[in-house]
Amino acid sequence: MPTNRAEFQALLNEWGQQLLTWAQSPSFLAQLGAIIAAIIIAPLIARFIRKRVFLFSDEPSDDAKLLPARKIIFTAGGFLRAIFLVLLLALFAAILKAIPSLGQDWLVKLAQSLAAVFLIYRAIKTFISDPLIRKVLVWTLIPLSLIISFGYFDELTSFLDGAVVFKIGEAPISLMSLIRLGIFGSLFFWLGGISNKRGQAAIRSQESLDVGVREIVAKLFQIILFVIITILVMGAANIPLSGLVVVFSAVALGIGFGLQPIAANFVSGLIILFDRSVRVGDFVILPDGQEGFVEAINMRNTVVETTDGKDIMVPNTKFTEDAYENWTHKDPRQRYEVHFTVAYDTDLDQLEDLIIPEFLKHPSVLKEPEMPDLEFREFGDHGAKMAVEFWCSGIDDGPNKFTSDLNFTVWRVLRDNNIEIPFPQLVVHSKK
Repeated sequence: MPTNRAEFQALLNEWGQQLLTWAQSPSFLAQLGAIIAAIIIAPLIARFIRKRVFLFSDEPSDDAKLLPARKIIFTAGGFLRAIFLVLLLALFAAILKAIPSLGQDWLVKLAQSLAAVFLIYRAIKTFISDPLIRKVLVWTLIPLSLIISFGYFDELTSFLDGAVVFKIGEAPISLMSLIRLGIFGSLFFWLGGISNKRGQAAIRSQESLDVGVREIVAKLFQIILFVIITILVMGAANIPLSGLVVVFSAVALGIGFGLQPIAANFVSGLIILFDRSVRVGDFVILPDGQEGFVEAINMRNTVVETTDGKDIMVPNTKFTEDAYENWTHKDPRQRYEVHFTVAYDTDLDQLEDLIIPEFLKHPSVLKEPEMPDLEFREFGDHGAKMAVEFWCSGIDDGPNKFTSDLNFTVWRVLRDNNIEIPFPQLVVHSKK
């Protein structure tokens, strides 16, 4: 115990002597003064800039030009003080280093590093809204910044480069390569996702191209983009491109063991796009009876939007292996029928002259490929069963209510001409 007390006393004396030496050192006092000056001056400059520059003082309106960039700049105005603190400390460190009588800047550099770490932390908390991404960045960038600040970054990278995890052929893959792969892979594929959405939107907006051609070009763009991104990620992670052979071999093995449906849907998607048996905007009836418009053809499935607004995710193989109906594949024109029954005492020869002209007044009824036609279908139990066949362009749903409109037309014609629509009647005879 006395020995420990003596050692502790010696340590305190050593620290005290060091503090006394620093307190008597002009270099240390100059650095301490520079830090205090930076802490005082930084908020003054930040306040001045915030008042004078409208980008920091005025919150951008929703119709402002370059709105996303304006919002970022305005939000960054909240930590101008931290930004100028880092800049001032860097400036003061350079000045102190340039003065021969002082010549030291280690304390200012340390303060600058800590201020930079605080600035990174503030930026992550301010600009990153996703909780998971925020935690990942805080627990990776902050420790990395501290390691760089205390000068251990080179030793860390050397250690990670020397830690070989496995080999691809003769090329060793170190722990540093895997870290680079994770970092650059996340960054590049995130940027690639944004580029893919905007690129496909731009391609699909080219109205001079056929819809099917647009879909093919959009999918080719997607494939080429992500192949390039994969090559860039491999290069950034210092993984030899020969490793792609190993990766593709593993993918092929996975396809052989359990990814056949995914591969089949991928290939089927390409077949659909190239043979154009199904195109965006087509109206299809699936084998299970569900129907709707094709909204998108993806690499794994085709999205069919039903007429009541629901999306059906249909595997692409359904369109290459099963039978289905495509109402608008070659021609958007469809034939429809309106059925009705009239009493047997109706003048059927006159009925056609009454109904067909009214059908032709409807703006959606076509005269080609056939004119509207009245047909006597069947002798029914209660009257003559009739049907009018007519052609329209499009599907009878949504904004197009052909059948409903023309049912009303038939009803009005029969009503105005006193033509009876028979219905079942029950006659009861009673004996007294």
